[in-house]
Amino acid sequence: MQENQLDAIDIRILEELTTDARVSFVQLAKKLKVSNTLIHQRVKKMKALGILKRAIYLIDPEKLGFQTATYTTIMLSNAKYHRQVEEALKGIPEIVECVNISGRFALLVKIFARNNRHLRDIIYEKIHPIEGVESTNSTFSFETAFVRNVPFSKEEL
Repeated sequence: MQENQLDAIDIRILEELTTDARVSFVQLAKKLKVSNTLIHQRVKKMKALGILKRAIYLIDPEKLGFQTATYTTIMLSNAKYHRQVEEALKGIPEIVECVNISGRFALLVKIFARNNRHLRDIIYEKIHPIEGVESTNSTFSFETAFVRNVPFSKEEL
């Protein structure tokens, strides 16, 4: 679905759901002054089109004892290991995100660790032994200033 196919109601629904995904459709319908059925139909349509993926809670890693966060790049010994390494990385729970990147390194992962020693263990005992991993390079994250969705209304573009 292209951006210009979203109408004003779709945009308002997205604004509300990205602010509070737990809002009931009844409350949302009242707030937008439309029927509950319309909200159900629009949300169902946006889910079917892949615009809305899933509603989740965001967890504060620090509150759970994860004091160290890094963005770690991974160099592969050969491009043929790409998918195999991605699959192996899925098995490491401290890795919360994995993206393909261009340049010297093939993958970028975000890691949350309890402390620096825990991070060292993740990198040297869990990542480096994966067949195809040649090296890693980590950049420590002091804090996240903000996280947001991509713009979805004409006013934001």
